[in-house]
Amino acid sequence: MSVFLSPHLLYEDENVAAFYKPSGMHVHPHENPLHRVHRSQILLYQARDMLNQYVFPVHRLDAGTSGVILFALNKEAARELAQKFQSHDLQKTYEVVVRGIVPEAGKIDLPLELDSTNELVPALTEFERLATLELPVAVGKRNPTARYSLVRSFPRSGRFHQIRRHFNRKSHPVIGDAAHGDSKHNKFFREELKIAGLCLRASEIEVKVSWKAEVLKVTAIPCKKWESIYQLFDYSPSN
Repeated sequence: MSVFLSPHLLYEDENVAAFYKPSGMHVHPHENPLHRVHRSQILLYQARDMLNQYVFPVHRLDAGTSGVILFALNKEAARELAQKFQSHDLQKTYEVVVRGIVPEAGKIDLPLELDSTNELVPALTEFERLATLELPVAVGKRNPTARYSLVRSFPRSGRFHQIRRHFNRKSHPVIGDAAHGDSKHNKFFREELKIAGLCLRASEIEVKVSWKAEVLKVTAIPCKKWESIYQLFDYSPSN
């Protein structure tokens, strides 16, 4: 399988372009002017250069999260797509590795604090377990083995760090999450398993748009990190 360390165009029509964003790349310039990011690490600029035209961001991914992201190619499409994301009238699918063994399927229906005001607002994440892993290694002092789950997750609302915060509050922190995760297991993955960074990616987006008869469905490309994760869990993404 191919490995892409730079943005890759997944789909394009007259109204929208879909890209694969590598982990570590920002979608747009940081809102804080004191936090400067070189334009080579900003997907918005890279997309404009690759397409040789202006593009409109309609949603975002955290810098550490890899995967599918859409840009509108005109103001009309930007308005339509932004409304779809705002009303959650689409399906976003994520793949994530968490500490511990989660149920085969379930939902996390826990309100989360808004980043701006700390107000509690509804938040819902549904998930299904894809595979499990147990290694005969004690990471920390709590358990004699290290256990993990590979999970497919469907956020039904769009709160800040929703998947990461929800799984952490169920005692299944996302591997590689420096803000909400478990530093010992993060270090174990990074140093012993050679899988660094946030183990979370936007693997697919499905959305019905006015200019297409069929649903627009865009799926992430293979990458070295997630190939390593699949091998670790003995999981085939075609399952």
